[in-house]
Amino acid sequence: MKVKNEIDENESVIVNTVKHRNFPQVPKVIFGKGSFNQLDEILLPERKHIDAPFIFLVDDVFKNTSLAHKVPLRFNDELIFVSSEEEPKTKQVDKLVKSILDKYDSLPSGIVGIGGGTLLDLAKAVSLLLTNKGSAADYQGWDLIQKSSIYHVGVPTISGTGAEVSRTTVLLGPDKKLGINSDYTVFNQVILDPDLSIGVPKNQWFYTGMDCYIHCIESLNGTYLNAFSKSYGEMALELCKEVYLEELDAQDSREKLMMASWHGGMSIAYSQVGVAHAMSYGLSYLLGIKHGIGNCLVFQHLEEFYGEGVILFNKMKEKHQIDLPKGICKDLTEDDFDTLCNVALKMEPLWENALGKNWKDLITREKLKSIYRKI
Repeated sequence: MKVKNEIDENESVIVNTVKHRNFPQVPKVIFGKGSFNQLDEILLPERKHIDAPFIFLVDDVFKNTSLAHKVPLRFNDELIFVSSEEEPKTKQVDKLVKSILDKYDSLPSGIVGIGGGTLLDLAKAVSLLLTNKGSAADYQGWDLIQKSSIYHVGVPTISGTGAEVSRTTVLLGPDKKLGINSDYTVFNQVILDPDLSIGVPKNQWFYTGMDCYIHCIESLNGTYLNAFSKSYGEMALELCKEVYLEELDAQDSREKLMMASWHGGMSIAYSQVGVAHAMSYGLSYLLGIKHGIGNCLVFQHLEEFYGEGVILFNKMKEKHQIDLPKGICKDLTEDDFDTLCNVALKMEPLWENALGKNWKDLITREKLKSIYRKI
């Protein structure tokens, strides 16, 4: 039998001209109770030389705790405690980078971020700016980073943001809140230890977990939806439902929420988030409202866009007796509302995912202002 290895001239050939994104993923991840204890052995092969330290950026809530004492400092390693009370800023990144470059004769062996989304995003941004000249604000956008970052590790201590797996580091800049979206942003190593989230306050646990839940709803209802993002989004959504609607023991709940966060972050690698995230960026920029609660404040008023998702959100909120703040925007001026809209409307990929390519015909400033006024 003759093997046909050529295309007959009379056969029609369909040429696929679509360019697909070639996204990176975290190359190494370790999961399990107590896995944080292996950090030292994980870092050891990555140490360049005695004068190239590891810089540990750690949430200052862990100051004087057992976790801080477990940070494996060697040689001239440095532990820097950072407050997570405010969202990470471009000027904060610039200050940290300058301090490190001024203090050491060579680049660090790596950056390790230990904390929630704020610390993970700071670690990613600092690792990028140590090798890319200029201010962090210069790179807010998509694929502006030109050089690979230094080695960087993420150790989440609360679950939900997906920052541990995403290719972005979201920063408040001088005129916008926007991520540094880059293939170089992704962590080289992530340590997922569910025990590190023991003791998270209930409200914070809810707000951050809802960031994951809203990731899923926005991804699964978006125009960018595809089999890749759908598979991750559906898994994360089911895990969120288990954690926030069923009766799980504490250990099981921590593990499942940690995996929901991971899958939720992966669900937007080939997709995007939507209306709630776009609008919450405005709240963060103008009022300093943290990302998790900002998403919740907006999402509760988005029945028009995510009807069933909002109904389920309200059930979760009631089950855990969460009272969202009211009157956040009641004293804002018209100029303030314009600022909120300006920041939100700059998030064009989010709006396109939510409403399609003609989103500018479907959303108006007055529509956005009417939602903000309810908050």
